[in-house]
Amino acid sequence: MDHRLDEIDRRIIYALMDDARNVSAPTIAADVSVSPGTVRNRIDQLEERGIITGYHANVDFERAAGHLANLFMCNAPVSERESMAQRAQVIPGVINVRELLTGRRNLHVLAVGEDTGDLRRIARALSDLGIEIEDEVLVQNETARPYSPFGPTDETHEAMLTDFISLSGDAEVAEVTVDRDARIAGMSLQEAAQRDVLDDDSLVVAIERDDAVVTPHGDTVIRPDDIVTLFARDGVADETIGVFHADDAAE
Repeated sequence: MDHRLDEIDRRIIYALMDDARNVSAPTIAADVSVSPGTVRNRIDQLEERGIITGYHANVDFERAAGHLANLFMCNAPVSERESMAQRAQVIPGVINVRELLTGRRNLHVLAVGEDTGDLRRIARALSDLGIEIEDEVLVQNETARPYSPFGPTDETHEAMLTDFISLSGDAEVAEVTVDRDARIAGMSLQEAAQRDVLDDDSLVVAIERDDAVVTPHGDTVIRPDDIVTLFARDGVADETIGVFHADDAAE
């Protein structure tokens, strides 16, 4: 089942794609205004759901050992493409296999060999599997960068950290991170309702706090860095979102 990424998930993925080796949970947390525990919990969830599938080092094999990287552009029967890709992965020297949704050249195999003789061995092994090599080329360099739509934008802090889902009719679910100086921070839900900080039409249905999900009750206190899920039958008002942000506290 597909998992719907919210803004925090997207920013975590962007940071890991940019530099997974050097980035830390506290660094990401400071960037998206949540706690490090929340970031670590989100990463675990993304891994468990198969969205983050691994962390890989980019290696210059020519500099490392004078080896050659070669890209084989291959044809495989559509009905056998997946199984052939799996078998190609076990050939010594093959480091990456990519399946493409196209008629020809639908299998790209990246392999590393000590010399051209070693690359010919890999080519023969691919042919023995029934994979047709249509073309091949030596890879000079490979670069990678994070997916820009998941990165930071010039939008406001409020828009960046709030996620909306429209339901049937006018109902909405909104997910918002609590700023440290937000008016509602430090209040219980009962107190927030009594002081008209939170309107009667908005219901707090969940709170994500560090590595746990809190079931809200009247005496539940809203804390900075909480990720609060709101439900409103007539739509979540901007004024309601505002009480979770620092700008509202200064007004």
